[in-house]
Amino acid sequence: MGKISLRYITDIANVDPPLTLFQTPDWMRFVSQTQNAESVIAEVLCDEEVHGYFYGLIIKRYGLRILGSPFPGWTTSYMGFHLHKSINSTDLLSSLKQFAFNDLKCIHIEIMDRHLKPEDFVSANYQYRIQPGFEVNLLKNEDEIFNNFKSSCRRCIRKADKNGVKIEIAQDKAFAKDYFTQLQEVFAKQNLVPTYSIKRIETLIDNLLPTGKLLLLRAKDREGKCIATGIFPAYNDTMFFFGGASYTRYQILRPNEAIQWFAMRYWKQKGISKYDMGGGGDYKLKYGGQEVTVPWGRISKYPILERLRNIGQHVVGIKQHFMGWRNRIN
Repeated sequence: MGKISLRYITDIANVDPPLTLFQTPDWMRFVSQTQNAESVIAEVLCDEEVHGYFYGLIIKRYGLRILGSPFPGWTTSYMGFHLHKSINSTDLLSSLKQFAFNDLKCIHIEIMDRHLKPEDFVSANYQYRIQPGFEVNLLKNEDEIFNNFKSSCRRCIRKADKNGVKIEIAQDKAFAKDYFTQLQEVFAKQNLVPTYSIKRIETLIDNLLPTGKLLLLRAKDREGKCIATGIFPAYNDTMFFFGGASYTRYQILRPNEAIQWFAMRYWKQKGISKYDMGGGGDYKLKYGGQEVTVPWGRISKYPILERLRNIGQHVVGIKQHFMGWRNRIN
């Protein structure tokens, strides 16, 4: 294997189509706008021959530059690389470190890529944590997919239909308010507040809905009241679960399971072959998916930054609990 390097590019006209949803220009623009971030696309070179591309964004914290691909809190899953030729993963991660620290003047890197393994990060001296998730195979026919759900889940979907719950595709900006109001109630049950504002949902809709990559769903009761919502983007061969929310008093009607089943059938009919449900959550087991794990790597230019990062995440958690407590007593 020859010398591996990364080279920042500004002209992306001839770049290969992105591999994942989170590498698309629409999604990166969404993250850029919500995080005040600078998009980065770089060629991956081996002896000056292009072997693929790297996707990420730079944010600033206290004047320091951080490269995320993605970064925690972005409501974004794996980004990383899109390679069309094989490259040694350890050398690739080492080259990314040099590119970020030297060329981009960053002091910290975070990266999650479905094709990287824990041992790749260890060999390149990165730290990592395991991101759990669930994936549903949509290549089977609808009856097989449905029958693979747990019996309790199938009963919930039938109950929703019996209770007159209707699932509707939303195309309006008012959806953001419906979703966020329900999300606030979901967090309030745990004395918390949402980790982002309604502006993020509005920005997501502005950037993704016109492209056909975003499915917004409302569940309505017999009287036409919106009782639950779900957000499901998709690209290439994969659909994703961005988020769902519902009013507690209407959960007995089982709208959440009905929304999930509608979304799977919708994207399956569009040619999508798998459903990535995102992070962990025992409730996701009932949809018959297989557990998947992806390492989320990180490395800092200076060791002290790793400690500061962990402290920062702890502070965010304390702030979220405090805001939830304050809202509860007001």
